[in-house]
Amino acid sequence: EGIGRRGGNLQEMRVRPLAKRRVDMHGFCNPSGFQRSPYLSARGNFANIFQGSSEEGYKAYHADKYDEDKNPNGIINFGTSENKLCFDLMSKRLTQADMNMIDPSLLQYPDWKGHLFLREEVARFLTYYCKAPAPLKAENVIVLNGCGSLFSALATVLCDPGEAVLIATPFYGGITQSVFLYGNVKLVYVYLDSKITGTSTRPFQLTVEKLEKALQDARAEGVSVRALILLNPQNPLGDIYSLSELRDYLEFAKRHELHVIVDEIYMLSVFDESATFHSVLGMDRLPDPQRTHVMWGITKDFAVCGIRFGTLYTENQDVANAVASLCYFHGVCGPVQHKVAQLLRDRGESVAPYWINQVYLRANHARLKAAHTYVTDELKTLGVPFLNRNAGFFVWIDFRKYLKTGTFEEELLLWKRFLDNKVLLSCGKAFECSEPGWFRIIFADKTHRLQLGMQRIRKVLEEREQEILAEEKEQPCQSDQDGKADSTDEVIFVSHHQEPTCASSPSLGDLIGLLQQQMRSSDWLQKNTAEQFA
Repeated sequence: EGIGRRGGNLQEMRVRPLAKRRVDMHGFCNPSGFQRSPYLSARGNFANIFQGSSEEGYKAYHADKYDEDKNPNGIINFGTSENKLCFDLMSKRLTQADMNMIDPSLLQYPDWKGHLFLREEVARFLTYYCKAPAPLKAENVIVLNGCGSLFSALATVLCDPGEAVLIATPFYGGITQSVFLYGNVKLVYVYLDSKITGTSTRPFQLTVEKLEKALQDARAEGVSVRALILLNPQNPLGDIYSLSELRDYLEFAKRHELHVIVDEIYMLSVFDESATFHSVLGMDRLPDPQRTHVMWGITKDFAVCGIRFGTLYTENQDVANAVASLCYFHGVCGPVQHKVAQLLRDRGESVAPYWINQVYLRANHARLKAAHTYVTDELKTLGVPFLNRNAGFFVWIDFRKYLKTGTFEEELLLWKRFLDNKVLLSCGKAFECSEPGWFRIIFADKTHRLQLGMQRIRKVLEEREQEILAEEKEQPCQSDQDGKADSTDEVIFVSHHQEPTCASSPSLGDLIGLLQQQMRSSDWLQKNTAEQFA
């Protein structure tokens, strides 16, 4: 029940029972055409529907990939969170002589937690980059084939079937697949919205008050919540939590005896010096260390999503052993464990990894920053509001003014329209966003693809704008605001990861963007043509 349900507003979502709300996960494409298969179990049928309802765009992309030479009219993928800017650096490093070793021990079954040599390197690596107050221990490290497997394993060992995990929306939708399909663990949503309610608030801000309300609502309906998931840096928002915020979230979890799963997969992808990342492992004191579990992997920060490698750090040996028992299904092959260890230990003559700091991270951050600047400048030119953050590979964009009635049906139509024009984005429903019209765009791509992709996006938006203007002229009595989402003028181009836009001191770029948006959203340009002036 409820798969693919769209439309409605935030109040409707809050009123709708949690049990029904949690079945809506990731169903932004309508699976009504799916028939129950007699060859599958109930779980198998749900998995089949789940896959079919969420993969439409990716199937189209893989069937018609853009290639500058072979398929210039193919689909450009701005939907998958991959860093495509550093293939040159990584291919060179991963093919150097020290990477290629086949020792007999690498061809045998390892310790299911991972080879000790790798876990020792992971502990040293995290100690340095997380700024841990004391050396982290290899015995607390577990290695699996990706953070998706870690989410599945943790959900299975921390929760019984039918129990739930708390998570703020919008969030990376793949977590639903990892947590629900394997362990039958539900998600309780903490709905965030774009409104700014005061000078110390920011759009989509997570607060302890919102966590408390969602937890109490779930418990009132008889739902057992066992854990809280935190994404830091946050996907798709790009937010970086301050130390005080992290402490507040962890203290909240401790009060309610909740495990905290902290996903720090983008911790080295903070590309601007003005933003500071704080790892949970860098805190002087964890409120509840036995219930705090931190995930990281190389796929994002080292631009190698095709190498499935994730690592868990937990001081709870019961949790570590339980997760390790599932590594039989989610292990990393020996030769890859060797390569990852070599990559992480590349320290040269200094205490810090030499190649990582002096070569890779410098280049990666510069490239990410340049690509981010290009895309956000294009959005400013279009007068499109967005959250301007300095972490990850994505920009969270507000396309609500291109929705006439402000529904998820319209959001899906706009998403399909982008796809028809050969550019794949991710729409807000895929992240369980409570407000229709928000989209995520991946900017960590080469310049020529960014340029062509943004041209295609501009074409769709300009066509949609003209259609809305034509519809409004046909219905002159209808208010401009009827059926539209609330204005977000006050949060256009939010510039700092901890600070909302200050109305008293906007930058010149913000003012220009605001003026352009107001001109584009009115009929001023239509009424004041060059011919009329002549």
